[in-house]
Amino acid sequence: MSNFILNHGIITLILVSLFVLGAIFGSFVNVWIARLPLDKSVLWPNSRCGNCLQAINWYDNVPLISYWVLRGRCRNCGASYSIRYFFVELLIAAAFPLLFYLEIVKNIHGLPAFEGARFPLTNHLFGKQNLPYFVFFVQHAILFCFLVAAAGCDLSRRTIPLSLTVTGTIIGLVFATLLPWPWPNTVAEAMPHPRPGIEEWWLLMPTEMQKPGLYPWPVWGPLPHALAPGSWRLGLVTGLAGALAGTFLLRAVKFLFERGLGKEALGLGDADLMMMVGAFLGWQPVVIAFLLGGVVSLIIALPNLMLRNQHELPFGPGLAIGSVITWLTWSWTGPRLQVVLFNPMILGVFGVGCAAVLLLLSFLFGMMQRPEPRGGSPPGGGS
Repeated sequence: MSNFILNHGIITLILVSLFVLGAIFGSFVNVWIARLPLDKSVLWPNSRCGNCLQAINWYDNVPLISYWVLRGRCRNCGASYSIRYFFVELLIAAAFPLLFYLEIVKNIHGLPAFEGARFPLTNHLFGKQNLPYFVFFVQHAILFCFLVAAAGCDLSRRTIPLSLTVTGTIIGLVFATLLPWPWPNTVAEAMPHPRPGIEEWWLLMPTEMQKPGLYPWPVWGPLPHALAPGSWRLGLVTGLAGALAGTFLLRAVKFLFERGLGKEALGLGDADLMMMVGAFLGWQPVVIAFLLGGVVSLIIALPNLMLRNQHELPFGPGLAIGSVITWLTWSWTGPRLQVVLFNPMILGVFGVGCAAVLLLLSFLFGMMQRPEPRGGSPPGGGS
């Protein structure tokens, strides 16, 4: 009973600490959102009011608290601050402990390395035996911060800075190379166990499939000898394939939509965003994240398109939401999609079918748009 209480007390302490840490990182993400679209440094100068340009004192820059103490206004000039600052801090503050609880404590991904583990160990909490837990969490926490920053930039400035996505892509590739599939599992724990005579991974039953790691799946299966499980070569190729799949997928969609709409559609920042996601997750999750993100974006966009005739809507937030949902639910969706994502013929047919559907949708959206007024002042406008 005493060990049970102690373990739960340690878990609670970790979750509370992560909430505070998330709020601090949320403050940094706000700096990225405010400065990167304007090509400004995120390191210098220190935080300043955008209206009077006076430096903000440290006690006026406490995450989550200062906004309400100051009632959302600058202490010096009284200019109002966007509520976005508070919500970004709150979002990341809540996400950090939630991610840790779901992925580490509850092990929602079903990682063999985490199964049956008594986390946290009462002795040497930050010892070597607990390092995989924290590394696994850190990789996904970093990705979440980059996704929030990209979505925030797209919402506020209608752009996703290349400096943000390239930096995220490099970090993702470093993780992929240093922690290749099946880390943190052993090869024996993670490799498929097919029935006799079965070699193709797409024919495997869910109970026979490879186990997910930090990177849910390797780049392909069965793996060639040059890409042995756990090798840095496999990790690098997995990350590169994800980055390339993400950017080329969005560029292809951009091309198809522009053919159907007859004008420029989407932005290259969206392709760079999915390039970053692919470097963190691999190519299979990034394909599903794009499809799911497209559905989320359409749900958001259709009311504005039909009722307000508002055409320029940010696609980045939908892609970010789709990416988070995909990686958190991969243990459920992945086994149901393996028959598609590891069979070259089915994958090709699936890709062609998706391209045809996207082209058709682009024509339909073009027909739904009301013609814009020609010249002159809008109705009710002044001289």
